[in-house]
Amino acid sequence: MKRITIIATLVIANTLMATTSRASLNLLRRPKPFANKYFSSSSSHFRPSTFRKSYPCPIWSSSFSFCLPPPRSTTSTSLSFRPFSSPPSMSSAAAAAVDSVVSDETLSMNPLLQDFDFPPFDSVDASHVRPGIRALLQQLEVELEQLEKSVEPSWPNLVEPLEKIVDQLTVVWGMVNHLKAVKDTPELRAAIEDVQPEKVKFQLRLGQSKPIYNAFKAIRGSPDWSSLSEARQRLVEGNTISAQIKEAVLIGIALDDEKREQFNKIEQELEKLSHKFSENVLDATKKFEKMITDKEEIEGLPPSALGLFAQAAVSKGHENATAENGPWIITLDAPSYLPVMQHVKNRALREEVYRAYLSRASSGELDNTAIIDQILKLRLEKAKLLGYNNYAEVSMAMKMATVEKAAELLEKLRSASWDAAVQDMEDLKSFAKNQGAAESDSLTHWDTTFWSERLRESKYDINEEELRPYFSLPKVMDGLFSLAKTLFGIDIEPADGVAPVWNSDVRFYRVKDSSGNPIAYFYFDPYSRPSEKRGGAWMDEVVSRSRVMAQKGSSVRLPVAHMVCNQTPPVGDKPSLMTFREVETVFHEFGHALQHMLTKEDEGLVAGIRNIEWDAVELPSQFMENWCYHRDTLMSIAKHYQTGETLPEEVYKKLLAARTFRAGSFSLRQLKFASVDLELHTKYVPGGPESIYDVDQRVSVKTQVIPPLPEDRFLCSFSHIFAGGYAAGYYSYKWAEVLSADAFSAFEDAGLDDIKAVKETGQRFRNTILALGGGKAPLKVFVEFRGREPSPEPLLRHNGLLAASHSA
Repeated sequence: MKRITIIATLVIANTLMATTSRASLNLLRRPKPFANKYFSSSSSHFRPSTFRKSYPCPIWSSSFSFCLPPPRSTTSTSLSFRPFSSPPSMSSAAAAAVDSVVSDETLSMNPLLQDFDFPPFDSVDASHVRPGIRALLQQLEVELEQLEKSVEPSWPNLVEPLEKIVDQLTVVWGMVNHLKAVKDTPELRAAIEDVQPEKVKFQLRLGQSKPIYNAFKAIRGSPDWSSLSEARQRLVEGNTISAQIKEAVLIGIALDDEKREQFNKIEQELEKLSHKFSENVLDATKKFEKMITDKEEIEGLPPSALGLFAQAAVSKGHENATAENGPWIITLDAPSYLPVMQHVKNRALREEVYRAYLSRASSGELDNTAIIDQILKLRLEKAKLLGYNNYAEVSMAMKMATVEKAAELLEKLRSASWDAAVQDMEDLKSFAKNQGAAESDSLTHWDTTFWSERLRESKYDINEEELRPYFSLPKVMDGLFSLAKTLFGIDIEPADGVAPVWNSDVRFYRVKDSSGNPIAYFYFDPYSRPSEKRGGAWMDEVVSRSRVMAQKGSSVRLPVAHMVCNQTPPVGDKPSLMTFREVETVFHEFGHALQHMLTKEDEGLVAGIRNIEWDAVELPSQFMENWCYHRDTLMSIAKHYQTGETLPEEVYKKLLAARTFRAGSFSLRQLKFASVDLELHTKYVPGGPESIYDVDQRVSVKTQVIPPLPEDRFLCSFSHIFAGGYAAGYYSYKWAEVLSADAFSAFEDAGLDDIKAVKETGQRFRNTILALGGGKAPLKVFVEFRGREPSPEPLLRHNGLLAASHSA
């Protein structure tokens, strides 16, 4: 997922982040065998990118650049959101100001300003954004002024009213920003762009509040400090130094007036540039369409892709298009792009589509080159203002890693992956030559995915397209929910109709504990909609678990999440038939959702995914992917959608064996993205002798077996770091893989065939990794679960790279 931004609890502002997902989001890191030294307890907190955070998927493949009313519960929990219900502590002046805002008849009907149990996604449109957000900001400004006048260094008079302010903006802005990601229109974009500067201005105002800043310092220095719970102490200070105080410094509170004004202008401009970058990528992706009328041009495409391409043609006005006779329309969205690169025999067409994908948003009015330069320039200026040498130091000030540890980790993994990646390419050339391919001696970027798929089919006799009928979406979700019940003791049931949705394909679910009580809810939006929905996959919060935000008569507000994917939609009367990679993606995003929904932390500012160090938040998502290779789990979901036949045992064994296929190449690809990200945010000098593309080419020398094309413009669509919150943070995917692989190895040690041991280990995982949220430092949480600090050996073992690392 999942576009990320956080509002530092006491000081931070929810600086919006458009995800890329994406993920998406699409996020993390890891130690080394290289050693536990990579996990120092450097803290994180409310970084300017934690509240509105989504988790996009990483850039997985060698060609995919991303990547009935509810029963009344007897428990004292609540869901309702009251954006304009004055809290008991609100002064009469604040209440009067709020009343004056909502007295306007138009505003009173604005769905963004209504009380709701679940967000009115079905009724919000662009016309509501400007008046609704401005009215909300006016109200929050009054509440903030009242808080500053009456603030005291105590929980009830500082943190609780602050959480109410933060939460209202997070929920309402999150609703609007979510709609932009899944139901984009020019009118909605324009409305968001108009009010975004006002929102950022308020966030900066909140984050730079001296009275709030001083009150947090007073709490830290009070005699009662030791009596606060660990979660409350971490909320204020973090696991090493004053995180709340440090967070304040990171958003400019310590600057003098002139520099603070400069800082705020930079923040405003960065937000604007980030949004423009994301929009250009989306528009450039949508702009490309290639209509095919001669079926020979797309020979090799499986029936599922032909059906999808014909469906795209129908949507563009070719009403008589069919999978058999066409016409067919190819786009650059993942469900269209990937099948072309994997299966089309026409090398010239693969080249054309690859070059179009590689050059998205790099020319004309959609060119992101100047935007990237300006983003990097402003990030460096921001870092210098704050007293740092570069932006990577700013980014990692609130993460587990440091610049040095991240770089060392990447190099260790690179050296463990390089020889394997070189061998992968030699194997590919040899196979292509044996198949009589004319290009066997000159394989290049638009060949590797195609021939990799042919080699995989030959080596493991697995055809990904032939596996689709075994992975229908309904069966996959049933199996996923059954696994969650086994591991974590929860039940998940459909609750469609309980909450408004933004598209008829969206499903809504209720999560219940072992006693049958609701503990959370989530939306699931599975299918690609190129005309209105951003690419990638991500998870994000709708509302968090919170004691403070509970409605009267309830002890806690229940968390609500959403999961968004872009998988192949149903075609005709067939259900959505998934690739194995799409199955992994659903498991990945569900892992994020579980951490948000199964939190037991009642302090809203550190509950669920909030306040977790950026480079630790991918642990649950990547952990869940491992279960896709667990025999019992896979066999429970792999049922032929027509016959009900279970995936043959020999096919499962081949899938398992194929898990390490080209592992060195896939690892190196991720390391390339992480390395260029780190290089751009440490050593690159905007306006200097090197261009951003020079940096990309230089980094590629050590991270790509096939050098990139001179005209490679991948950076122009690298939303993760320029519009998705991963700036100087892409390394976190690899960092988190170490954590997640080691966490799964606990189940391997217990015995994956021992159901009792699996359930016990699952409960321990739930009670630590999933339950503690941001209330405890991630290294402490991991040690509490695993009994020791992380080791990278399970990751290298899972990837078949352990021997390589020992010899490196």
